[in-house]
Amino acid sequence: MPIAGQPVPAPIVGEVKVWIPHDSGRALLGELPSEVIVETVEDPAKLPSPKAGVQFWVPPFLAGRKAVGLLHELPDLAVVQLLSAGADVWVGRMPDGVTLCDARGVHDPSTAEWVVAAILSQLRGFPAMARAQARRRWAYDEVAPTDELAGKRVLIVGAGSIGTALRARLTPFEVEFVLVARTARPGHGVHGVDELPRLLPQADVVVLLVPLTEQTRGLVDETFLAAMRDGALLVNAARGPVARTEALVAELGTGRICAALDVTDPEPLPADHPLWAMPNVLITPHVAGSVRGLLPRAYRLVGEQIRRFVAGEPPRNVVVDGY
Repeated sequence: MPIAGQPVPAPIVGEVKVWIPHDSGRALLGELPSEVIVETVEDPAKLPSPKAGVQFWVPPFLAGRKAVGLLHELPDLAVVQLLSAGADVWVGRMPDGVTLCDARGVHDPSTAEWVVAAILSQLRGFPAMARAQARRRWAYDEVAPTDELAGKRVLIVGAGSIGTALRARLTPFEVEFVLVARTARPGHGVHGVDELPRLLPQADVVVLLVPLTEQTRGLVDETFLAAMRDGALLVNAARGPVARTEALVAELGTGRICAALDVTDPEPLPADHPLWAMPNVLITPHVAGSVRGLLPRAYRLVGEQIRRFVAGEPPRNVVVDGY
């Protein structure tokens, strides 16, 4: 269905030039209309052809500001299709008439898997055991008994497709779920974000899966963290700036709660940052979506979007209001 307020596109007539960031992606797109010309652009500074004529652009995965700068140099651009679920780098920077689409759905299994792994690793004490292994120490008396996931209440902040995938994967672990979204959906058991002050003290595990917007930037502040119960686990698989780093350092430094972070602010985290040295913090380098299955899933979506574009059909996953 078209997005409200947007005109319904007409079928494209003539040649359609598409830029993608991986040579291997060509074979993953599926059959494309004969008028589509696909070129590979791994580095926005090294272009395979003139900028004119490019109508459909797939920037590199997790592209930064440098790639965004190319937007206004493509005079015929109509669609930007991201390989990431998050669109925060691009929101508010699109030229007039250019549609921004994210990769919603592509990262559901991988990100949900990372969250499950991170929760289990922290609750079962794997980081401490890995440190003991590095010292060749059989540290049973130091680490046992560990905590467990069974019986925990998991608060998922971000009830979108990744949140749904996470819930499905956590269901066999005998946990209780509480879902939170921008606005409450009582008929679906989803609470509004305004209810967090009441919900946080009841949660054993708090998972952040929200996109980075002006509304979610700094959502996890001193008040948010102080409301979490003693011994609770905070898991950030969203974006680093969703949490205020100074507040994280202060609260985690007390040892009252623990955290698993796939994203940080700044990112990468400097080598001398205090979060690295905290034994109650597990840090991974923004890898939740970086799996071998990423490109096949992503380029299936890209191929579908290209075919819809050429046929004059509205694209899927259009980013509206930062989502």
